[in-house]
Amino acid sequence: MSEADLDLSSQDKRKTLWTVLVLNIAIAAGFFATGYLGDSSALIANGLDNSSDAIVYAISLVALGRPPRWKRGAARFSGIMLLVFAAGVILDAGRRFLTGSDPIGTSMIVMALVAAAVNLLSLILLKRLKGKDVNLRAATTFSFNDFISNGGILLGGALVLWTGQNWPDLVVGVGVAAIALYGGIDILRDAHGEAEKAES
Repeated sequence: MSEADLDLSSQDKRKTLWTVLVLNIAIAAGFFATGYLGDSSALIANGLDNSSDAIVYAISLVALGRPPRWKRGAARFSGIMLLVFAAGVILDAGRRFLTGSDPIGTSMIVMALVAAAVNLLSLILLKRLKGKDVNLRAATTFSFNDFISNGGILLGGALVLWTGQNWPDLVVGVGVAAIALYGGIDILRDAHGEAEKAES
């Protein structure tokens, strides 16, 4: 591969990461607004999730062209962030369980559909990239997790409308945290595997 090809690849990756970064910032803002207005744990959880994703995409942008050791450190930071986010969402769901909440099912469904379309676009853009490093693989994991979470919100919103209770919203919020927990562990495992390869 020529130097020009490498530069083109780097430009493609940078352009894609900027695109998914902007999309995730917009979706996070939408989740926070509808989650606050709709008193929804699941929507706020996804707002936090997309905010952490945006930070990871920004880290991945900085990591492009950096030494492998730096990239592994950035990926570890991303994985730890997901674990911290998961813990925060579980605590918030517990608070809402104890104090009560009144989520709006319609808001959950509409926001889930919009977010699913945006996250699917992000996932398609990231999947097209060739030769992904550990940070780009982490970014792809995040977008896939988000897409799965949107399906959970859609189901949770429908159950809230059907039952008139808040427990489906809380269950989805905890489910989003569980997906984030799995993704964080997977990213840390990937970074550790890269470190072992570099040492061997």
